[in-house]
Amino acid sequence: MKLYCTVAGLVVSVDRELRLLPRSVDLDGVFVAAEPEKRLRSALGRSRSLLAVPRFRAPVQSQEVWAAGVTYQRSRQARIMEARKGGGAGDFYDRVYAAARPELFFKATAHRVAAPGEPVRIRRDSRWNVPEPELTLAINAHGRIFGYTIGNDMSSRDIEAENPLYLPQAKVYDRCAALGPCLLVTDQPLAPSTEIILDIRRGVRSAFSGRTPIRRIKRPLAELAEFLFRDNAFPRGCYLMTGTGIVPPEAFSLQAGDEVRITIPPIGLLANPVICAN
Repeated sequence: MKLYCTVAGLVVSVDRELRLLPRSVDLDGVFVAAEPEKRLRSALGRSRSLLAVPRFRAPVQSQEVWAAGVTYQRSRQARIMEARKGGGAGDFYDRVYAAARPELFFKATAHRVAAPGEPVRIRRDSRWNVPEPELTLAINAHGRIFGYTIGNDMSSRDIEAENPLYLPQAKVYDRCAALGPCLLVTDQPLAPSTEIILDIRRGVRSAFSGRTPIRRIKRPLAELAEFLFRDNAFPRGCYLMTGTGIVPPEAFSLQAGDEVRITIPPIGLLANPVICAN
């Protein structure tokens, strides 16, 4: 089932029917539940039918958003290149790709996350910025993957290239991420052939596009979740972006007015305009 966070409350799409859940059911409660899908289905008896989905909100309440890095071969190559370009140590990224321990980093709190249709930002002190389209795991408070959404991990590549220790500044700032359009709640893994599709629109044309299947993620998704939960509690669950395999060329950088469109067919389309920070 698909779960939408809206201005009216939580909306569930089941068999193409839209149901507005009672206000007593919130996203935190879903992430706390041992069996989130069962929690939602039990609330359907107290829901009411809707003809259309009200305005979207990002599917996040108290959840932290984390991210995994260098999980695709393409990302590994790009990180080595950008680090060497900036004078950094490119072999850091080469080593983490092959290491037993994945790279995991904090990405955003809820107030930094853009909803579908809301703008994402590029930093005013950065000259080289890209989106990173990522399959994003919904993990409940017990460490179980129970669903998926689309994530946009906005990144300032020149800041990260200058020094690996600048990663938080390259990654964490206001509107540095977007999530949506919904949370696909399922206990079934996505097919390895599932594609992530990126299209960056600049006016009436496509400035860059690319696609990759999720089978190219090097590490099992459950392994990424397990490492994140090692000695780390998430009382209201969390999201984990799983890395990007679509990297624009070195000469490309986002501009204000661009639109980032990310599609993962079982989930939908996440589209966000781009603005520059004031």
